[in-house]
Amino acid sequence: MPSPALGSQPPEEASVTRRSSELLLTAFALGIVALAFATVAFSLKGQHPSTVIGYVIAYAAIISCAHLSVRKWAPYADPLLLPIATLLNGLGIVMIYRLAQSSRYGNPGLTNSQTGAPIPILASSATVTQIVYTVVGIAVFVVFIWLVKDIKVLQPYTYLLGLAGLVLIALPALLPASISGVADTTAKIQISIGGFSVQPEEFGKLLLAASFASYLVEHGQQLSLLTDKWLFFNLPRRKDLAPIFVVWALSMLLLIFESDIGTSAVFMGLFVTMLYIATGRRSWAILGFVLFLVGAIAAAELVAHVGIRFSAWLHPFSTANLEQGSTPSYQLVQGLYGMANGGLLGKGLGNGQPFWTPLVQSDFIFTAFGEELGLAGVMALLLLYGLFVQRGLRTALLAKDEFSKLLASGLAFMFALQVFVIVGGTTRLIPDTGITTPFLSQGGSSLVASWLLVAALARMSDTARRPAPRPIQDEGMTQVVSLR
Repeated sequence: MPSPALGSQPPEEASVTRRSSELLLTAFALGIVALAFATVAFSLKGQHPSTVIGYVIAYAAIISCAHLSVRKWAPYADPLLLPIATLLNGLGIVMIYRLAQSSRYGNPGLTNSQTGAPIPILASSATVTQIVYTVVGIAVFVVFIWLVKDIKVLQPYTYLLGLAGLVLIALPALLPASISGVADTTAKIQISIGGFSVQPEEFGKLLLAASFASYLVEHGQQLSLLTDKWLFFNLPRRKDLAPIFVVWALSMLLLIFESDIGTSAVFMGLFVTMLYIATGRRSWAILGFVLFLVGAIAAAELVAHVGIRFSAWLHPFSTANLEQGSTPSYQLVQGLYGMANGGLLGKGLGNGQPFWTPLVQSDFIFTAFGEELGLAGVMALLLLYGLFVQRGLRTALLAKDEFSKLLASGLAFMFALQVFVIVGGTTRLIPDTGITTPFLSQGGSSLVASWLLVAALARMSDTARRPAPRPIQDEGMTQVVSLR
């Protein structure tokens, strides 16, 4: 796959590490997080300044470690990746603290969707837990940058990475519901043992992205051949259709046996997007979209829990006045009411009532921001997500090898698809899927996987922007030295 013209790298840009710019932007992001914490502290009752200050200092120390690791082991990495992740992660911690404080003082949110009983969450424990997850995510980030000097070391392990990714995604479906089920839902997406839970699919998606990239580097040119004519369209050869049908079948199995619409959509969308990038053929994208659409409609008719999701999406307000938990559309409707209540500029952090929406701290945290920051606030969040995706795609353009190009673009599109699926579900653009909002939602697996994604993009951007050695003449002999 030839490198686009936009991928050319000016020499003057290549020689600049941009670590000072990253430091200033990261400090600015931390300042916004500190201001958000202060706003919540002044808005809610019973707050002690030392608690909030402690959270801010702890978070700043964690992020400082991430910046120092980039400065040491990936000095040419994209300077915007870490600041954007810092701001999103920090705002997520602020909102989790705010929601947990509401539960602490007896507000009726954060309740069991079936019984209506309050879920006992202490503000300190919920916030500290999320900060601990952030520490784990940053630790994974640092270790990855330290150990992986070139992302191409993953390229030879095409099928091993694919098998590991599939095992991680399918594992919850193979376990008893008592271990893998999510309370009050039919989804089987986690493994819970002794009070500790993990969602292996979050890491499986990253492994599959690497596997797809490696496979398409080897077979992309073959898959780009359009020799069969179906009606009036030139389509891929029939013998080349096996990969997309296999991925489609796996996504449908995921949809049926794990009740996980979101991961199924991201899984299928990731492969089709990378296939389109590798081949440049729109027919693959159209075929993949049609296959998933047909499968989703068939699942809605034949599988009960998928049909319920579609019904709640199409007719949410027909049961909007029923008691909490008596209808699957209750959560969706409460989230829509909350965002409508926020209006253009929102009620202000700590001044809304987002706790009326069940599972608002995880699945529907975007609606909490919509109520308290308004349309302007959620648009700012979407712009941050869009900028992160843009930096991922820019890394793909600058990458010098095919594997890095495909992997960087695949990770960027996977991130974008996840944001689209969850935001589209909470705003009723598409059926609700229940996946997490990257960096914002409460939970460890998604947060750690998101930081791992940042680490992979940082490593690839460092390799892409690192200046090549140049020869100089020294005492009659040519030596190669680095611009560093």
